[in-house]
Amino acid sequence: MGKIGVWLIGARGSVATTAVAGAAALRAGLAARTGCVTDLPDFAGAAVPAVGDLVFGGHDVVGTPLVKRVEQLAAAGVLPAALPGAVAAELDAAEARLRPAPSGPGRAAIEQVVADLTEFRRHVDHVVVINVASTEPPCPPHPAHASLAALDQALDVLPPSARYAYAAFRAGCGFVDFTPSTGARLPALDEFARVTGQPYAGRDGKTGETLLRSVLAPMFAQRGLNVLAWSGTNLLGGGDGATLADPAAASSKNASKQQVLARNLDRPVDGEVHIDYVPALGDWKTAWDHVLFEGFLGTRMTLQLTWQGCDSALAAPLVLDLARLTGKACRDGVAGPVAEFGFFFKDPVGDGPPDLASQYAALREWAHR
Repeated sequence: MGKIGVWLIGARGSVATTAVAGAAALRAGLAARTGCVTDLPDFAGAAVPAVGDLVFGGHDVVGTPLVKRVEQLAAAGVLPAALPGAVAAELDAAEARLRPAPSGPGRAAIEQVVADLTEFRRHVDHVVVINVASTEPPCPPHPAHASLAALDQALDVLPPSARYAYAAFRAGCGFVDFTPSTGARLPALDEFARVTGQPYAGRDGKTGETLLRSVLAPMFAQRGLNVLAWSGTNLLGGGDGATLADPAAASSKNASKQQVLARNLDRPVDGEVHIDYVPALGDWKTAWDHVLFEGFLGTRMTLQLTWQGCDSALAAPLVLDLARLTGKACRDGVAGPVAEFGFFFKDPVGDGPPDLASQYAALREWAHR
């Protein structure tokens, strides 16, 4: 089937590091494939690239070697203690393919990314660029975003995630936005993906609280129960929590979270999500949700739930799934948004269904098509 290059934006972050180390562990038979959707029986025979076909590279603003990052995550209890030594050779090989993130203005940064991706592509059959970097604030609208012709003359108005999307399409690579950042969600970049014949998907990986919402909200709708308010509080540590302590970045995350409720309930409901940064939590997160709903004869009732999880352990297998599926899309000549990947995202591209069960069915059908 050929090799699939996976270029990670934020390659030394916790999610990317866990994905690279996890792929190495899977290849060596050191770990079960728990959490890997593409390894479920429903996807057997779907000709999805294997984990062993993935070759990792990427950009990051920090220089801590991958082996050291894996050691840090193991010391924090995120990864097994013996894993750093067991996969050190594969980590070193991936480390040799990492490059410093571009720091110049828009056009210069894009040229550097295109050059790095072009060099990377020489050693694989297809490349998928996956954004697992920090969340960006919402992108202010600009007339140049409306068309490719206008954007080509105003590349400096793009936020970093959109620069990567532009560079990916120009270098002939697929693109996945695992964050709630702008990414490829501009009309001009959608046009560019179609012109260059590249697939893209996103945005904002659905790993915890919102995963539950995409299951529970349809339950209320299908039982005819009237949801009056849905409120949540998230406690986050680690780099993600530090980024989302910025109200501007948090607004991007909250907007993608609320999309799931609005689409599944066919209307907005009262309530907000509050995000608190708790450094001592490290890579773990806790989410509390309070649902106020109305039943027969107007009787009011509540559902309260708690979700506690390790962000990297939840996200990393999905990153591997998306690398494999988008690699298949590249190999099969798919161009433009892949709505069937909505199963993985809070605010997916395209016109796919909003509930998790229907999204799973659409993904399974796409994989076998």
